[in-house]
Amino acid sequence: MTEIPKRTLRIGFVGTGFIARFHLQSLIGVRNVEVTGVYSRKAENRERFAEAVKELELGTCRPHGSLDHLLSAGDVDAIWILSPNYTRLEVMRTLHAEIKAGRSQVFAVACEKPLARTVAEAREMLHLAQDAGLNHGYLENQVFCTPVLRGKEIIWRRAASTTGRPYLARAAEEHSGPHEPWFWQGDKQGGGVLSDMMCHSVEVARHLLTAPGAPRNSLKVKAVNGTVANLKWTRPAYADQLRQRYGSEVDYLKRPSEDFARATVTLEDEEGRELMIEATTSWAYVGAGLRIQLELLGPEYALEYNSLGTGLKIFLSRAVQGSEGEDLVEKQNAEQGLMPVLEDEAGVYGYTDENRHMVECFRKGVKPLETFEDGLAVVEILMGLYRSAEIGATLNFPAPELENYVPLVARTGA
Repeated sequence: MTEIPKRTLRIGFVGTGFIARFHLQSLIGVRNVEVTGVYSRKAENRERFAEAVKELELGTCRPHGSLDHLLSAGDVDAIWILSPNYTRLEVMRTLHAEIKAGRSQVFAVACEKPLARTVAEAREMLHLAQDAGLNHGYLENQVFCTPVLRGKEIIWRRAASTTGRPYLARAAEEHSGPHEPWFWQGDKQGGGVLSDMMCHSVEVARHLLTAPGAPRNSLKVKAVNGTVANLKWTRPAYADQLRQRYGSEVDYLKRPSEDFARATVTLEDEEGRELMIEATTSWAYVGAGLRIQLELLGPEYALEYNSLGTGLKIFLSRAVQGSEGEDLVEKQNAEQGLMPVLEDEAGVYGYTDENRHMVECFRKGVKPLETFEDGLAVVEILMGLYRSAEIGATLNFPAPELENYVPLVARTGA
C-alpha cells in the first residue's frame, strides 16, 4: 500500500524525444520530485537522457532496456508517457497488465497530448487507468501557460464577476512543421495538424471559458464545424524537402496530412447560454518561430496574448553568421534580424507549472486539473472536427458515430 502523501515523487519517463526534453528541463523548477528511470526504444537515447538527468541533478536515473523492466522497478511511483502517439495505448496496456499482475508499484500516470488517436483509443486509455486504480493526468501544457494562469485569474475575478461570464475564446497555434517523421504520417500520428495542435487550442479555449473551480464538463459541446486544407507541404518543392529530410516514409504527394485546420465549437454553459470557440492551427507558418495567440472576450472586457510579442528581443545583422537552431524560440526559422526571445520557454509554455501541479497532485493523492477524462473529451472534439470537414457540414453533439471514427488521412490505404 502506497503511503500518501509521498515525500518525493519518483518519475519514470517513457520516451526521450523533443517533448521529453521539454518536460525534463521544466522539472528544474519543481520540488519534491526525482527522475529515477527511463525507457525508449534506442539504447543511446536512454543513456543520453539518463546523463541529462544527472547533469540537471534531478535524481539517479536508470536507463531500462524494456518497458516491463521500468514499470516493475521498485523506485518508480509515476509514469510520464511521452512516446509517439501510435505507441501510447500499448504503453498503457502494459502498465495496466503489470499493475493487475502485482508486478508494478506505480500508482499514477501522466500522458502527453493528445491522449489518443481516436475516441475508442482514448476511452480505452481512461478505462485502463481507472481499472488499474491509477491517479491520472492529461499533459496539456497550454492550460498551465503563465499568461493563461494569470490572465484567467484576473478576468474572472475582476471582470466576469461584475459584468458577466466570457462568451468567446479564440486560440491559434502555428509553426513551420514538426521535428520527427511520424508526425507527418497520418496513420501513426492520428491525422495532421488538427490532431497535433488543435488539441492545444480547443482545450486552452475551453479552460478559459470554464469558471474557476467548475468542472470542465460544466460546459457542454453542442456542435462543431471544421475545415482542413493542404496549403504548403503538398507543393512539389516542399514535398521533396520532406522526402529529403525523412526519406521515403514521408511522401506528401501520395499520402499528405493537412497542414492547416480551422474549428468552430459551439458550447452551452450551466444556464443554457451559448459560448463559442474559434481556433486555427497551421504547419505552414514561417515567422520567428512557434506562435501562440489567445483571446478571451466578454461583455465588457478582453484578454489578448501573443507568444512572439516578447519583452526581450535581439537584433543580429548580416555579419553575424550561424547555423539554424532553436536557441531563442521553439521552431526558430531565421538566424538574423530582429529576433524575439523567450527567456524561459518551459515556464512560459506551461511545462513547469503543469509538472509542478501533476507532481503535487500525485504526491498527495489529489485529482489533477486535467485528467484522462479531459483528454477523452478533447479527442471527441477533434474527431468531430475531422468528421465535419469530411462531410462538409456542421456536426451536432452528442455524436455516437464518432466512437469508432478514424480521420480520412489516418485510414490505412486511404
